[in-house]
Amino acid sequence: MTTRRHLIQALPAVAFAATLATGLALPATALAQAAPAPVTLLNVSYDPTRELYVDINAAFAKAWKAKTGQDVTIKQSHGGSGKQARSIIDGLDADVATLALAGDTDALHTNGNWIPKDWQKRLPLNSTPYASTIVLVTRAGNPKNIKDWDDLIRPDVKVITPNPKTSGGARWNYLAAWEFAKRKYGSDAKAQEFVGKLYNNVPVLDTGARGSTISFSQRNQGDVLIAWENEAYLLEKEFGNKVDFVYPSLSILAEPAVTIVDKNVDKKGTRAVAQAYLEFLYTEEAQDLIGKHFYRPTSTKAQAKYAKQLPKINLFKIDDAFGGWTQASKVHFADGGTFDQIYTRK
Repeated sequence: MTTRRHLIQALPAVAFAATLATGLALPATALAQAAPAPVTLLNVSYDPTRELYVDINAAFAKAWKAKTGQDVTIKQSHGGSGKQARSIIDGLDADVATLALAGDTDALHTNGNWIPKDWQKRLPLNSTPYASTIVLVTRAGNPKNIKDWDDLIRPDVKVITPNPKTSGGARWNYLAAWEFAKRKYGSDAKAQEFVGKLYNNVPVLDTGARGSTISFSQRNQGDVLIAWENEAYLLEKEFGNKVDFVYPSLSILAEPAVTIVDKNVDKKGTRAVAQAYLEFLYTEEAQDLIGKHFYRPTSTKAQAKYAKQLPKINLFKIDDAFGGWTQASKVHFADGGTFDQIYTRK
């Protein structure tokens, strides 16, 4: 178990200004060649990536303009990951989906064939340009002496975590707690009992990770927040002397994957720029921004640069512990699954 407190300086703001060239003396054909028509993309993402993509979008727009002469604007949509996936299925015009978990992205294939079944093979590292993990955020000074997952089932501790029926981050939280308990107490039955006790200590289930962060930090609810690692750092940056956070003895390697939404980019004619946008996430420029925003980069250069603020910890993979997202979703998060069994008993 490692406890971390930092004085984090504000992330540098990225200014973005669009310029217009009149070129009145040029013929129309020359204008068309010199200035391709502007394009707009919609990135539908999950809750905690807001700040990350503000910087990514500005950097990509600048690079794309320099390479092609084309102005590109990337709009952002954020919410609980599962809810965001359903919005795309229901017609939200996303060019790219950068959701919290591959299981939510798989739903875009199984519900309307918005993307191909093998979507994750189209970009490096199973279409995962960055990773994260789950940590425990406490009040300043850690007054309840939270050290590990098993402290979250104590009767004197109130836990803030979002709803795993709507939030991808909440599913990572749930599975991290489950695997900890299974390894410590020896069985799935004991793990289910443990997670049931944990959710009995949850006073409110927000629909997304950012909602839970607000409940904890601004509404002063709960004693401990189960959160993305990057959310913990952002909280510490904003409320430096009011929060601490703890790395538990075991956590999960969270791997948010990304994809273009094929039906939409083909309809809108944006496939080329949308593909380039996702490929940009793997560049050293983007990987550096990923590290600055407290996500775990995949490039070795960025990993080395941010090694002190993103320490190596004991992580497990969902494929190894739960047989992948399809199996985990079926067992734990489908209607009538273990979460419903646990939570309806409250």
